[in-house]
Amino acid sequence: MRPPDPATPFTAASLHEHVLRLHQCGGAGLLLRRAHAAALISGALAASLPLAGALLLSYAALPDVPSARLVLRHHPLRLRSAFLWNSLSRALASAALPAEALEVYNRMVRSGVRPDDRTFPFALHAAAAAVVAGEHPGKGLELHAAALRRGLLLSDVFAGNTLVTFYAACGRAADARRLFDEMPARDVISWNSLVSAFLTNGMLDDAKRAVVWMMRSGVPVNVASLVSLVPACGAERDERFGLCLHGLALKSGLDSVVNLSNALVDMYGKFGDFEASLRVFNGMPERNEVSWNSALGCFVHAGFHEDVLELFRAMSEQGVKPGSFTLSSLLPALVDLGYFHLGKEVHGYSIRRGMELDIFIANSLMDMYAKFGCSEKASAIFEKIEARNVVSWNAMIANLAQNGAETEGFRLVIEMQKNGECPNSFTIVNLLPACSRMASLKMGKQIHAWSVRRSLVSDLFVSNALMDAYAKCGQLSLARNIFDMSEKDDVSYNTLIVGYSQSSLCFESLHLFEQMRTAGVEYDAVSFMGCLSACANLSAFKQGKEIHGVLVRRLLSTHPFLANSLLDLYTKGGMLDTASKIFNRITQKDVASWNTMILGYGMHGQLDVAFELFDLMKDDGVDYDHVSYIAVLSACSHGGLVDRGKKYFSQMLSQNIKPQQMHYACMVDLLGRAGQLFECAEIIRNMPFRANSDVWGALLGSCRIHGNIELARWAAEHLFELKPEHSGYYTLLMNMYAEAGMWTEAHEIRTLMKSRKVQKNPAYSWVQNGNKLQFCID
Repeated sequence: MRPPDPATPFTAASLHEHVLRLHQCGGAGLLLRRAHAAALISGALAASLPLAGALLLSYAALPDVPSARLVLRHHPLRLRSAFLWNSLSRALASAALPAEALEVYNRMVRSGVRPDDRTFPFALHAAAAAVVAGEHPGKGLELHAAALRRGLLLSDVFAGNTLVTFYAACGRAADARRLFDEMPARDVISWNSLVSAFLTNGMLDDAKRAVVWMMRSGVPVNVASLVSLVPACGAERDERFGLCLHGLALKSGLDSVVNLSNALVDMYGKFGDFEASLRVFNGMPERNEVSWNSALGCFVHAGFHEDVLELFRAMSEQGVKPGSFTLSSLLPALVDLGYFHLGKEVHGYSIRRGMELDIFIANSLMDMYAKFGCSEKASAIFEKIEARNVVSWNAMIANLAQNGAETEGFRLVIEMQKNGECPNSFTIVNLLPACSRMASLKMGKQIHAWSVRRSLVSDLFVSNALMDAYAKCGQLSLARNIFDMSEKDDVSYNTLIVGYSQSSLCFESLHLFEQMRTAGVEYDAVSFMGCLSACANLSAFKQGKEIHGVLVRRLLSTHPFLANSLLDLYTKGGMLDTASKIFNRITQKDVASWNTMILGYGMHGQLDVAFELFDLMKDDGVDYDHVSYIAVLSACSHGGLVDRGKKYFSQMLSQNIKPQQMHYACMVDLLGRAGQLFECAEIIRNMPFRANSDVWGALLGSCRIHGNIELARWAAEHLFELKPEHSGYYTLLMNMYAEAGMWTEAHEIRTLMKSRKVQKNPAYSWVQNGNKLQFCID
């Protein structure tokens, strides 16, 4: 931008025109200051209010607010007219400084300058912005009263429109409507202001009526009328009125306007009508970045991640540079598709564009690296973010909680609060699974109490996460209390159905399954899995077969997880032929399918079939896991095949599968049944971690078979410490003492039971009466 020719004398008009050109071009500060200096030297600034006003606006737009204030402060005509004060007030409000704009109005009044017909609209605009920012809530009312006293609002449409906007920002839609009704003259902006007032306050029906009233009054709708209403229809899923608005846009010839088309694309996406969304998008004569983002957002929302990637490629081919919203929408899609290499390419692209620290992109990158297990990468991005928001903290907490650093996750929550960010429902939902993984009931209860104090426990996601944490920590009564008091969806029911199915209260799973249908909540795969597991544990095979029939009718019987649950049901019931038919129908057998069959055949004595399946599993290209070896070791234990069991245990070690408690329990049981008790003791002493009750219980059972009281006493001492409330261990040792004639020791065990208030649990049975299961104490 060149300054006026030096050979031509500077005039107020030429400098004014030059400053306006600089303002339109977003001119550099240096050129603006040169023009300012020329205006001062030539004396044009002191004589020209328009030139001074143009300088004010240009400085504020840079933004250089101190220079804008200096122009007003040193101008000799500032006390003669409200023009410069209005210009500065408008400029500061446009620069998102509403409090400073209102201060300009206050100084103007104190200086004795009389407001004109533009003073109050500009000041009211600033007052509305201040209310939104939580500042000066009463200033707008004061301005309204002052304008009425001066008679400046009687016929000024601009001022009336501004007042409607102000009262809408204050949440006073009724007052905005009253002002609108009292306006002697209205234009299309007046109507649009009223529509926006209703929408701002969540009054969609009133906004719809206002548009209809507007058209009946002979005022044609414009783009602004529709652009505000279309997104509201999408958010409220009001398809009927949304289609009417689209038809009105077509009839008015406004459908080709980019902003309106973008809103229509987004609206149809929220309706779930992706074909209509694409039709609008493909029919746009002109597209901008927002157009592409709207289409991408529709596919991301629907989970059509392949389409997201395809659309992004088309966007790149047309030369549209993706912004932060585009990249932050693309990254979650790549995560769900498992395209980590493409995610890293997007990261590299954002670095080349200098966008990697954009808060939206950085948050999405953290989430991506966390979900792909690259915790250190996610942490490095988090450390680089200067202005973290609550999403940044939540993404980092999720990263730590998901990747085995639960303690660090809890520490970060404390740090988050020290930095002025308040944890929200997403923070709690990220933390609670960590509590269950750490088996930290105490921490789970603390989070529960905190969520109650913050009134977050009524959030459906929080209540479901609390139920899940309590259920996984074995506190089903606490989980049920939350369930009974909370809003419920399919996840709520499934959490308890699965939780009860893994406890001694399996019958509650069946009751909840029935309640779920009564409540009109649709079953899904998890519901059926939990119920089938409960049927297997209760030996309720009639109910299990009925559920199998439902799955067949719904074409779900071949679902991988459900097929495995059916295998578990039929193998536990000894119906191996049925299990085999289901197993053979599974097109893609996973490791759980093979393990279930091996366990089933081993449990029912068909050891050759179990071992054959174990070998076929490897031939089928499925890698063994720790459960595979538990299954085959259990089969060896049932058959007394000591050497074969030792071979499988050595094979497991050679495959770098670390033995767990159950593997040692199987080996102790295998060797103990064969009478090799001292070798059992040696295995326990050489374990890399402390043996649990499964291992000691296997040793105690073997000692009972072979009458080894010394080792039985050693095992029982550990069992009394690990499970002091379990009456079976006391009874077993006491009976061994009694059979050996050691009456004093037997009496000591009975006395110990009484002192610890351990009672022998009565035996019970499940009796099927018609279609009902009944609990009977034997």
